[in-house]
Amino acid sequence: MHQLMHRHLGKVVATAAIALTGTAVMVAVTLPAGADDAGSARPAAAGEAAPGRDPGQPPPGVVEQVRAQGERGQGRDPLTDDELRRARELALPRPVRGVAKDVTGKPGPEPLTTDLAELGPSEVGLADPPRRANVSYYDYASDRYITKTVNLTTSKVESTDTQHGVQPPPSHDEAVQAARLLIAAPLGSGLRQDYRDATGRDLTGPDPLAVTGFVYRGRAEGDAPGALAACGEHRCVRLFTKIKNGQWIDTRRFVIDLSARTVARLG
Repeated sequence: MHQLMHRHLGKVVATAAIALTGTAVMVAVTLPAGADDAGSARPAAAGEAAPGRDPGQPPPGVVEQVRAQGERGQGRDPLTDDELRRARELALPRPVRGVAKDVTGKPGPEPLTTDLAELGPSEVGLADPPRRANVSYYDYASDRYITKTVNLTTSKVESTDTQHGVQPPPSHDEAVQAARLLIAAPLGSGLRQDYRDATGRDLTGPDPLAVTGFVYRGRAEGDAPGALAACGEHRCVRLFTKIKNGQWIDTRRFVIDLSARTVARLG
């Protein structure tokens, strides 16, 4: 535990983050049209540079305003904020919320994803096809992975799929909760010490860490210690752990059983 992950992993992740940031900036920036002295837009003539600017320099970027979002998307547009909210409310009526539990043990299942559903064969090409959403969540009270298809046009739940032993990738909230359990556990002493060695401060919660979770399926991945025999049926995760704006700390050998709220170590 008392090891820092190889430097190249941090470099790879940092490079990916820079690439993503650059992409986000490029999406938000467009080149302005030329402007006259009074500020009115006009096209620049071929080969003409804007007054006062080096011809060899690219024109400055202009950040566009985000287009106002309607209540309902059109065609295959991504789900709007209003559609996301309605889909979750339709998929999780009050009685279900009271019976199910989320990753912290509170009433209501743990939300995972809400995505635009595919159209049926007869609906492809329609001018105004129905808008549907697939809403998935995990019920920690019964260890069930549940997906509901909600028709946002009719406000009805059209289908429900319930599975045991199926473990989709954990959400960010689940990874944070796993880190919280690891930090508080006796087995988390190495993580706490590594953090103190790197920062000079005590680690009392997950806020100073950037964590990414990935599923551990127990025996499906090989020999599992007795404490992890239920993983696969239970919701178990491992973590990539990094100090925010700092070093990586290797926590990959630890498995956090979110269903039983326990921590064990591989090997």
